[in-house]
Amino acid sequence: MKPAAQPVKPYKLKHKVRVLTAASLFDGHDAAINIMRRIMQATGAEVIHLGHNRSAEEIVNAAIQEDVQGIAITSYQGGHLEFFKYVYDLLQERGAGHIRIFGGGGGTILPQEVEELHAYGIARIYTPDDGRVMGLQGMINDLLRKCDFPVGDHLPEGVGLEAIVQKDNRLIARLISAAENFPQIGREWLEAVKQYADERRIPVLGITGTGGAGKSSLIDELVRRYLLDFPDKTIGIISVDPSKRKTGGALLGDRIRMNSVTNPRVYMRSLATRQANIALSPHVPAAVDVLKAARYDLIILETSGIGQSDTEIVDFSDVALYVMTPEFGAATQLEKIDMLDFADVVAINKFDKRGAEDALMAVRKQYQRNHQLFHVPLDQMPVIGTMASQFNDPGTNLLYKTLMRTISEKTGVPFESTLDLPTGESKKIYIIPPQRVRYLSEIAENNRNYDAWVKQQARIARK
Repeated sequence: MKPAAQPVKPYKLKHKVRVLTAASLFDGHDAAINIMRRIMQATGAEVIHLGHNRSAEEIVNAAIQEDVQGIAITSYQGGHLEFFKYVYDLLQERGAGHIRIFGGGGGTILPQEVEELHAYGIARIYTPDDGRVMGLQGMINDLLRKCDFPVGDHLPEGVGLEAIVQKDNRLIARLISAAENFPQIGREWLEAVKQYADERRIPVLGITGTGGAGKSSLIDELVRRYLLDFPDKTIGIISVDPSKRKTGGALLGDRIRMNSVTNPRVYMRSLATRQANIALSPHVPAAVDVLKAARYDLIILETSGIGQSDTEIVDFSDVALYVMTPEFGAATQLEKIDMLDFADVVAINKFDKRGAEDALMAVRKQYQRNHQLFHVPLDQMPVIGTMASQFNDPGTNLLYKTLMRTISEKTGVPFESTLDLPTGESKKIYIIPPQRVRYLSEIAENNRNYDAWVKQQARIARK
């Protein structure tokens, strides 16, 4: 009897490793990349996941902004030779040739094509034979071992610190990495960045809320409106997700929902907390300073999902938005939410949920009590129902307008919105009205019932 194979032990990382994962353009097969990135996370890597159907341009832009050591792509759509080579060429053109590229595609990538891609410069294409010999953990160990090198201990070659005001993505990304990984080595750079940052008033919009409330989707909608509203302005985003206490790995998955960030006027960086039980990374102040020094006109800072007592965001932002859902339980639970004391604006997202209007009224009353605004009518409380998943949602439009006005009032930086948008209460817009959802089924049932009646009448007539 053949002895059972011994399980492969996870590789022990020597450095903090960040890997960007995605499925290639025109490819909806994301089962494989999801399995692989989960094993990477469990092995201790910080994974920036883009999801499926991502272009080479999107992947490379995100990889440079996130300052990753590796890119892992699955491709089952048949265009793997061109796709992997184009990703490699883009990285070389943009001075990011140090980023390793890994891939897989099952039997769709032939052995001779694997050899061709390896010769071109792709670090490794994993084949079904590799899976049989190495196993899943073995392949991930091999990938992470090749990516286990330091990032942030030196600036990009040929780039001076003064390039930060030209919004050089490589420099911005590397300075944030220096703050995360080598704060002592990068002390002089970061002190110079701090001086740049203090030269100009740049507002910070802090966005926090419970996990699963739809913060990332809402940010995507706000950024989309901002870019349309201010064609000459830029925006920087810092998004924080929690690290796992057991493994140190993290899923930095906000980019899955943020499609509007693929724009030359947008910079986005995902940070892991690298500690348990906190909503923000300790490196957030330095990251915010870097984006301020780069002269982004507005900075959005998003926390990971928080509990009832977390209010860290207010220490780093000029305006605070708290995002929640209608499903908070009894109205007494609102009295325990500390952010309702500090939030400038509250968004009740997923407003199509049952009981949303009652929730809106309850939150407005609690906000009025917390802020002692009894002289202000209830409907004027800055508590807004939104549906970020709905196109041109009136509630999301109203939230955007309210935030721009609040930022202008609190910071003195002009953000007067001129975007012509329908505003008002969020209401679910149905492609097919609920009363007509079964319309075709009812027609089919009626026809079947008629046929059965005809047969019944025919039998009676024969008698």
